[in-house]
Amino acid sequence: MSGPRVLVVDDEQQILRALKTSLRGAGYDVETAETAEGALAAAALRPPEAVILDLVLPDGTGIEVARELRKWSAAPVIVLSAVGEEREKVAALDAGADDYVTKPVGIDELLARLRAVLRRTAPEAEPVIRVGDLEIDLAKRTVSVNGSRVHLTPHQFELLRVLALNKGKLLTHRVLLREVWGPGYGTESNLLHVNVSQLRRKIEPDRTHPRYLLTEAGAGYRLADD
Repeated sequence: MSGPRVLVVDDEQQILRALKTSLRGAGYDVETAETAEGALAAAALRPPEAVILDLVLPDGTGIEVARELRKWSAAPVIVLSAVGEEREKVAALDAGADDYVTKPVGIDELLARLRAVLRRTAPEAEPVIRVGDLEIDLAKRTVSVNGSRVHLTPHQFELLRVLALNKGKLLTHRVLLREVWGPGYGTESNLLHVNVSQLRRKIEPDRTHPRYLLTEAGAGYRLADD
């Protein structure tokens, strides 16, 4: 019995072959495409359970593909980006991609990221989310660390809730601002940074070396995935 179906999109034959071989060896059912048009056609014909998507394609961009996929598919998308494509990487995440891996691709890291995004495709989030000693009860709207209740402001809880529902997933500044404060706050990065700092004071054993609320420089934040 084959594993989850993964669509790999890259126009570099060497990378495509290497990823196909490695993913099949790890038990995945792999399909490939070399263009944006081919990726969308393959996804429509046989909907994948996850997509590994290069940012630069001969007939378009991975950003465009991710945006189009998000119109009808909830399959997690991992983008492949070259060093120096920071702006495009953030744009892809804002367009709906779930994570990224920088080329040259380390297959062990890629497989770990793939397992993580597939774990997050469960139809419903658990009412209680735990990461180490941090416990977030979404139904009761309570947070505790090592068994001790932590008092959060409504915005701080909402920020942690959004991160918890996407545990392990990188969320950009713009996405977090839009989800927590609303569509008019997309550029208020300082507001986000202040609340993250306050949240860390309350939940982190050592806020100078965060264990739970992790920063991805230049991109956004993620809640650690155990």
